[in-house]
Amino acid sequence: MTQRTRAGHPSARSRRRLGAGAAIAALAIGGTVFTAMPAAAADADLFGPNVTIFDETWTADQISAALQAASQEAEFSQNRHQFFFKPGTYGSAAGQNNPTTATGIVNSELGYYQAVAGLGASPEDVRINGSIHVEPVRACEANPWDCQQPGSLTRFWRSMSNLTFNPIQRAIGADAARPFPSGTADAHQMRFAVSQAAPLRRINIEGKLTLMGRVGEYASGGYLANSRVTGEVLSGSQQQWFTRNSSVGTWNGGVWNMVFSGVQGAPATDFGTIVKYTNNDPNRPEYGNKTTIAETPLVREAPFLYLDGSDYEVFVPKAKANSSGYDWSTDASAGQSIPLSDFYIAKEGATAAQLNAALAAGKHLLLTPAVYQLDAPLHVDRAGTVVLGLGYASLVPTAGNAAIAVGDVPGVKIAGITVDAGTTQSDVLVQVGPDGASASTPSDPTTLSDVFIRVGGAWAGKAETSIEVNSPDTLLDHIWAWRADHGEGVGWTSNVGDHGVVVNGDNVTALGLFVEHYQKNQVVWNGERGRTIFYQSEIPYDPPTQGAYMDGTRLGYASYRVGDNVRQHLAQGLGVYSFFDNQYNGSKDIFVESGVQVPQKPGVRVESAVSVKLNGTGGINHIVNGLGDAAAGAGGGITKLLRVYETAVDPNAQTLQVTVPVGAPGEFVWSIDGTNGIVDLGTAVENGDRFEASGSINPVRVTDTRRSRAAWSVSAQVSDFDSNVASFSGKYLGWTPSVVEAGGGAAAGDPVESGFDSGDGLSKSSTLGHAASGHEKGSAKLGAELDLKLPVDVTDGTYKATLTITGLS
Repeated sequence: MTQRTRAGHPSARSRRRLGAGAAIAALAIGGTVFTAMPAAAADADLFGPNVTIFDETWTADQISAALQAASQEAEFSQNRHQFFFKPGTYGSAAGQNNPTTATGIVNSELGYYQAVAGLGASPEDVRINGSIHVEPVRACEANPWDCQQPGSLTRFWRSMSNLTFNPIQRAIGADAARPFPSGTADAHQMRFAVSQAAPLRRINIEGKLTLMGRVGEYASGGYLANSRVTGEVLSGSQQQWFTRNSSVGTWNGGVWNMVFSGVQGAPATDFGTIVKYTNNDPNRPEYGNKTTIAETPLVREAPFLYLDGSDYEVFVPKAKANSSGYDWSTDASAGQSIPLSDFYIAKEGATAAQLNAALAAGKHLLLTPAVYQLDAPLHVDRAGTVVLGLGYASLVPTAGNAAIAVGDVPGVKIAGITVDAGTTQSDVLVQVGPDGASASTPSDPTTLSDVFIRVGGAWAGKAETSIEVNSPDTLLDHIWAWRADHGEGVGWTSNVGDHGVVVNGDNVTALGLFVEHYQKNQVVWNGERGRTIFYQSEIPYDPPTQGAYMDGTRLGYASYRVGDNVRQHLAQGLGVYSFFDNQYNGSKDIFVESGVQVPQKPGVRVESAVSVKLNGTGGINHIVNGLGDAAAGAGGGITKLLRVYETAVDPNAQTLQVTVPVGAPGEFVWSIDGTNGIVDLGTAVENGDRFEASGSINPVRVTDTRRSRAAWSVSAQVSDFDSNVASFSGKYLGWTPSVVEAGGGAAAGDPVESGFDSGDGLSKSSTLGHAASGHEKGSAKLGAELDLKLPVDVTDGTYKATLTITGLS
């Protein structure tokens, strides 16, 4: 959450329950009272009391009443709601050109822990004439312009997916009676003024979408994916927003960091360039805030429940490389449909033991809306397992355990869950792969979609690390890891948490990463060839002193930290904000040296990074490492931008050179015989479950004329094979050494088979040739035939590796 100044937050309201078919005694919507609801659909019992399924026997007014009743949950309520629409058309389009007088429309607000989705195979299978919308908090009743916050800054934890809207929006209830209603929208426009953890996926809006309140109240979103908006998207007062693999008519507005990846109709990149001057004053430049990436390098859309005829199934889309635009296909080429019978349907009260028994029996998990208390982690140890949450299903570790622990297996899909840290501190809440995990299938990456973590807020939660990714080739698609800045149990020594996301695996991609308020680095990235597209982060509000917030001798903790040993990393569209709140630090300045900290290496690049001092004391001295002006000084809203950070030279690297003289009589020497050119194994040939290639090393000449005739050996070890975008282990290379020219008692080393068959291949040091003690003096030439076998799912490209040769005697 982002705030320009500190504002009070209401205490949690009393809990209440609403289930499918629950009686709603009286609910006023637009001045009309509805009292009767149709019977719950017969198949609703499949999913328990917190799931409501609409079909065309429900009138638009009844649907609106049910949705609006569930939209009133408090911010930290423990109630959860999922609403589904069966295929069909809902509401009347008759009033679409004059929404203020339209009747017979579906019209409701969307509240906390409320998810609404269609059950069609395509978003076009469910058509809603109306609007399901999100409005800001109305803080100033008489004149809303006077109160821009909290606005939408706390409009979290709500979602819609797989629906088509013909937008017709009206103000609701008491708001409708105001002289200036907040819920009024233009004709053919729907409002979705949200902040974090409020995604729109597979949404088809035949008209316009506004992402801000009617009077431009502050908002801190947001995420739109695999969707189409035929008209204008108005982002206005949104501080940042990430749009991925979608199509928009036009895009207008935004404040600091608007990122588009694979979006048709996206505006051109203008980040950090002067786009105009305020009031034509050359001393008041305004800078662009948009970053557009033509194709998303890797994506997998979230799995979803749908109806195939009368049968419920879960569709799991395939991963795609270098894609753009929306894709609503559900045929076999686009993914896999899994029958509901293959899922264990968890309902409120399910225990960790019951859920783990189902997983061990080979079931996928469907978590219906509820809060699940877990005294042990969910162990996901089967490749390809799907864990799908409905209605913000929440997991709470109760014994200092993790909520989910994924084994060393590929292709797991986790989507639509929230994790609340328990009051007993956990080392980690979601662990993707154990330490040192190596199993992966790049074409079927383990994927986390819409996974939201909360440390504090509901109670004094505690967790050292919220998400730890050890498995290579993992995909993170929309993550919000949040150490609470308001709510219950909030304080520097209360809701403790070091890191939001720690990435140790190689080739991990993050799309839409929101990480906030942790007490050390928000993100630590140790894996090679990582890539992030869109990052939003607030560093913590509540360090009591600068001394309590030091990374060794460095001021504060960089929000986004790439490990010193990483050689290749790309991050695009990063926003880091500070608000060191006076009420916690006694008005003493607190600084962080830079919002982003990366190693100075040629393969590390940061694009479109912004630092903002929202308010409070101190600020951010630099944007990336030592580059970028300070976002600091009196007042708030101080913004500094850096278009590109990269370096051509590693300032800490040393170039080594050595001259080896011709060996004098009585010496042991070895060298490459002839020209040491590149050993080209050519183009690998597919052979069943593998690619194969072969070649010969450049021969090695060994000469030993020592009187001692001591034993000697020459060995070699290969590095990983690396391209600009991927890598594979050197273990897949094997060899068969030989003595090309005999002499000096030389003998060939043993063959080493490719690790594709077994073992570690040449990734471990292996003998090329040797001679025993007492051998004759002389010279020999050693060679080896190389044998490369690697899995067929290795990413295509040209790879290089280094074969290091060592002589010992």
